[in-house]
Amino acid sequence: MKTHPTEDILDAVVIGTGAGGAPLLARLAMAGLNVVALEAGKFWKATDDFATDERTQDFLFWNDERLTAGSDPIAFGRNNSGTGVGGSTLHYTAYTPRVQPDDLRLRTDFGVGEDWPLDYHRDIEPYYDELESFLGVSGPAAYPWGPARKTSYRYAPLPINGAGRLMEKGCRDLGILTSPAANAALSAPQFQEGYGWRSACTNRGFCQAGCNNGAKASMDVTFIPLAIQHGAEVRAECLVTHFERDSQGRITGVVYVQHGKQQRQRCRHVFLCAGSVETPRLLLLNNLANRSQQVGRNLMAHTALQIWGEFDEPVYPWQGIPGALISEDTHRPTHRAGGPADFVGGYLLQSIGVMPVTYASQMARGRGLWGATMHEAMGRYNHVAGINILGDCLPYAHNYLELSDEKDGRGLPKPRVFFSLGENEERLTSHANGLMRAIWEAAGARNIWAFPRSAHVIGTARMGTDPDRAVVNANGQSFDVPNLYICDNSIFPSALSVNPALTIMALSLRTADKFLMS
Repeated sequence: MKTHPTEDILDAVVIGTGAGGAPLLARLAMAGLNVVALEAGKFWKATDDFATDERTQDFLFWNDERLTAGSDPIAFGRNNSGTGVGGSTLHYTAYTPRVQPDDLRLRTDFGVGEDWPLDYHRDIEPYYDELESFLGVSGPAAYPWGPARKTSYRYAPLPINGAGRLMEKGCRDLGILTSPAANAALSAPQFQEGYGWRSACTNRGFCQAGCNNGAKASMDVTFIPLAIQHGAEVRAECLVTHFERDSQGRITGVVYVQHGKQQRQRCRHVFLCAGSVETPRLLLLNNLANRSQQVGRNLMAHTALQIWGEFDEPVYPWQGIPGALISEDTHRPTHRAGGPADFVGGYLLQSIGVMPVTYASQMARGRGLWGATMHEAMGRYNHVAGINILGDCLPYAHNYLELSDEKDGRGLPKPRVFFSLGENEERLTSHANGLMRAIWEAAGARNIWAFPRSAHVIGTARMGTDPDRAVVNANGQSFDVPNLYICDNSIFPSALSVNPALTIMALSLRTADKFLMS
């Protein structure tokens, strides 16, 4: 790997190597720029570090304490950020549904929420096409929802897991359309430039942790090796704390701590891609890019209710990709899918596979089981199946991130996240609860129970056209600091009713292209 002296003035420093940072890092390096990525976590080696054991992979999650508040506080740890070269994609489940065009115009269609300053067909769809080919997304030949695709998925769908087969049966009985899900895990081997051959998925079920054979398209086996091959440097275990600025307010250097020693990298441009918690935290720590007072505001989290049931036949919930089956009939619900909606936006349905430790933890939290009752319930583990939603969330003034008075081990203020569901999210969740229970009843489930949760913190440095109401413009460029770009899910103006990873990557490539054009 090429290295750069810290005293050199680089073209760009990229902070974070997940879905927001890695694609643009590769794009900038391929354009011949001198660029360094700073990653707080370590370089992991999948074949050595990602064991087939839930308990040994906690190191992949951002385990620094984050304070939570509000009536529906968000659980962190396994639920959100990752740490390591590859960021949260090290443990994402690689669900890669596309947004639908109306996801980008919530305010236009409903009069609430925010529209995106982007056009689906012009600004996002071309990058979806590129990403699905590059990553090796496996998906159906025909997808029933959204605009007709210009290109087919590169690989056939992965096998439907036990929960997916049961969900398909229940949905069919209720007249709800389903489809194999698009997933950024290979159903056939693929050669990856800079990395070599990635193997096909072996259905070991560890998608929510590290994939040890490269089948899952995490950034460490896709964009990171491509970036390194083209001259980018990736510095691991580098926690960014401060920015140096000149008299005009432009960033001239990035200050970080590596192995207990403070370092500074001089640069001409900065791409901040640290995620929707650490990005606003860094901006607030440095009083940066916040003339609008929107940094940390407009925080959203997907409604992600899970419904579990037990079945007579074995399900083997540990086997296969967790979310093998999907339905978007509930994107804008109708009588066919649970009745007309009394809420704004919509949600999608996904089957869920689950590992035993995770399932036991959820039963302890969601059902209050312990001791003998827990042992008895876990004895039926191989017969359980789940469905979950991924639903819209509106931006509210009462949901935000701030810096607390409490300090972490480095002496920096811990982030405190306030989150409470609004009336719209309560109605959406109630609608989904009734529909998912009906699906499981139709499929023959018993002992049905609900596990309320949220997923994907979003929207704490949103993009827009008005510098008084947004932090960055449509190209991810700060309104206040012209050589600062932000690219992660913090810039989402609305939550979208799909998993965010593919859209983050699309924005990453688009941000790099717009920067290079300028």
